[in-house]
Amino acid sequence: MKVGFVQNNSEFGNVQTNLDHVEKLIIGKEADLFVLPELFATGYQFKNREESAQFAEPVPDGITSRFLCTLAKKCNAFFIAGLVELEDDRIYNSSVIVGPQGYIGRYRKIHLFDTENACFDRGTEVPPVFDLNGAKVGVMICFDWRFPETARSLALKGAEIIAHPSNLVLLHCPQAMITRCLENRVYAITADRVGDEERVSGEKLHFIGQSQIVDPDGNILVRASETEEEVQIVEINLEKARNKFLNLQNHILKDRHPDLYH
Repeated sequence: MKVGFVQNNSEFGNVQTNLDHVEKLIIGKEADLFVLPELFATGYQFKNREESAQFAEPVPDGITSRFLCTLAKKCNAFFIAGLVELEDDRIYNSSVIVGPQGYIGRYRKIHLFDTENACFDRGTEVPPVFDLNGAKVGVMICFDWRFPETARSLALKGAEIIAHPSNLVLLHCPQAMITRCLENRVYAITADRVGDEERVSGEKLHFIGQSQIVDPDGNILVRASETEEEVQIVEINLEKARNKFLNLQNHILKDRHPDLYH
């Protein structure tokens, strides 16, 4: 299976410009699955809930979902990417999952970071695992990485790959994702962005790039730069993630003792 990430630099609020730019980055690249960053089409630093509401869209009928469905059909690939989701009067930091046949599902971020708490509602649904043409792909978003229960819950549901759309500002996340892969024997695709935003005076955000794909043994198969836009693709062997044995005696999931972890 060929999997990849897109690392872009979003222009805040210029949705159509960002969509067009991402399409230019991807066209001509071939993969079975592409992961794009969190909020890749809008930018990240909303000032308040009123502003995030201006960019919120229904899923799957909004501009970003429709764009991704069209791109997935054109590329004959699956896409997982972040957007601002609107449902009734609630606003979520979400990711959508689409494929060549159209919309598949979505996930709403459950661990909101810093000022996101003032702009979004927290997701309340269990992080999902999707069957994408035989590959079991779990989804989490950015700060979800900081809580090992997120990745573990996906692994327990059968995830072989964790797609991780992100807008990272904390320097230790890329290394921490190595541990998440070791803990659960899964692949992880972290799609981050680059650039800076300072839409609130004195609160400059610097996005660290370093999008990466890590294998179940903690090997970094590819890691992007800290500053440049990139599309990277690698070939992975899902059998490696399906084998949860560390040796003949130890199984990474069956050897757990949840009854003793209270």
